[in-house]
Amino acid sequence: MDLAELTSKAAAAVDGGASGFSKKVKFDFGDVGKLFIDGANGVASNEDADAAATVKVDWEDFKKLAAGQMDPTMAFMQGKLKVLGDMSVAMQLQGIMSKLS
Repeated sequence: MDLAELTSKAAAAVDGGASGFSKKVKFDFGDVGKLFIDGANGVASNEDADAAATVKVDWEDFKKLAAGQMDPTMAFMQGKLKVLGDMSVAMQLQGIMSKLS
């Protein structure tokens, strides 16, 4: 999976607000790029927009998280995943994460 494919899956996951996720969150994958999800408007893009929470994670670790091969709590505790901003927004991502693998 590459960033373009992930962005497409994220857009489908939040399309029309069906996901129940109504916040703005940004994933920062470093040199690979960014994924911005606007749940309120049901869109996903690669823009570097303002979000309620920013999740900083290495691209390879994100793929493991999305595939269920890495526990998000353990990744956070080990410093492999960092959340800037509203932690409660990041906690609401579980439903969307299952659709991104």
